Amino acid sequence: MILALPGFLYYLLTAKGKNRYKPLPFYGPKVVAKTGHKFHGTYIPDTIYHKLDDFKLTDQNGNTVSFKSYDKKIFVASFFYTHCPSVCGTVNKNLSALADVYRKNKMVNFLSFTVDPDRDTAPVLKAYAKSLDANSKWLFATGDTTVIYNLARKGFLVDALNAGNDNFIFSDKLILIDAEKRIRGYYSGTSMTDLTRLNDEIKVLIAEELRKVDKALY
Repeated sequence: MILALPGFLYYLLTAKGKNRYKPLPFYGPKVVAKTGHKFHGTYIPDTIYHKLDDFKLTDQNGNTVSFKSYDKKIFVASFFYTHCPSVCGTVNKNLSALADVYRKNKMVNFLSFTVDPDRDTAPVLKAYAKSLDANSKWLFATGDTTVIYNLARKGFLVDALNAGNDNFIFSDKLILIDAEKRIRGYYSGTSMTDLTRLNDEIKVLIAEELRKVDKALY
């Protein structure tokens, strides 16, 4: 019910215009801007947080996927490859359950990048998505290796590397991205404790976005 009705979630997490939750951190390098604002008479410089650069890849349906696909939306990112012998199966099974929880929520999406795009073509990813019973909110992306690896290392700030001999080094982390393409959390995809925290913090981001709309009304 809460996930289907974001407004009710907003009511639960806020009261009389005040936060009832702890804001999530911002990950990555930060730069102090030349601009600022006053708070209770004290001047506070603005902070420019790390943001992901745009990209253009192909999803399991053969469609182009980029940040335009996630305009003003929250998404959870991850890395994998279809013939991964162990950890990917656990991570994606857990991710499938979480994606199913948010299947009717228009604000939340899921995006998994293959680290072996040469083998994981769109048709291969489509079959893999079907094996996971992935819903339409969860896309699987493939494309140029350079684009994917640079996006992992410089954008999401995680490892992604072809070590040769069919071995790939990559992170098992699920990465929570806000509507402005900033990193707000890292979670082990094999830890149920982390998955519970991710679920809770997705709700925090939903409330954060709803507060922006609320402020714009006044």
